[in-house]
Amino acid sequence: MFELKGRRRRRLREKPLPPEWLEIVRRNVPYYRRLPEEDRRELHGHVQVFLAEKHFEGCGGLELTEEIRVTVAAHACILLLHRRTDYYPKLKSILIYPHVYVARNVKRRQNGLVYEQDETRSGESWDRGMLVLSWEDVRRSAADINDGHNVVLHEFAHQLDQEDGEIDGAPGLPRRSRYAAWARVLGEEYERLIRTLEQHRRDVIDDYGATSPAEFFAVVTESFFTKPIPLKNRHPELYEQLRLFYQQDPAALERERAPEGFA
Repeated sequence: MFELKGRRRRRLREKPLPPEWLEIVRRNVPYYRRLPEEDRRELHGHVQVFLAEKHFEGCGGLELTEEIRVTVAAHACILLLHRRTDYYPKLKSILIYPHVYVARNVKRRQNGLVYEQDETRSGESWDRGMLVLSWEDVRRSAADINDGHNVVLHEFAHQLDQEDGEIDGAPGLPRRSRYAAWARVLGEEYERLIRTLEQHRRDVIDDYGATSPAEFFAVVTESFFTKPIPLKNRHPELYEQLRLFYQQDPAALERERAPEGFA
């Protein structure tokens, strides 16, 4: 079973990306333009496997197009570069809405009372094999690589976090010895962000990261790929933990490619 899956994936990774897909990636995935050619080829292969294995569904009247599927897949696969991967094994379906959508949120107060509240969302990652995105927000994320926000990277970081069975801000690390440093650094940085907000100050890390350790990991993943130099300058230990986990150095890529310019 696993051997058959491995052979099928190898064949898919060896297929060249169709020219129309490649044009979509170049146009809609600004980070791609920073990658060296070897990394681009690796990303092409991951996109082939991802699109072959994941089901996409348009919601709220959205008609799915190749542009939507390829744009989402390429952003999702950026998080897989240079790492052993099973391609988000718990994820089966990706639901795409045209704009922000309304979701029912159930909350429990300290007194035990439960209440429901409607919330508008641009994306969410479920532990039941589904991930939801707003296409409008996906496109907005791709429009400016340096704005600190990318809804696809955020929600797929949650998928990585969920792979070990818990949504706690600690994804599966390659070695057990790495967990102590991860817990120390991310725990300290999470508490630091909370204190920063309590003092009404701003940080390169988005405020939403103070919601929970799980949201902190997703938010700093966004910062790592979209504001790598400011993140490295202000939070060097945090940047190093993310560099080790993702096996990428976006700050170095940004410095190398800066003269070329990108959208």
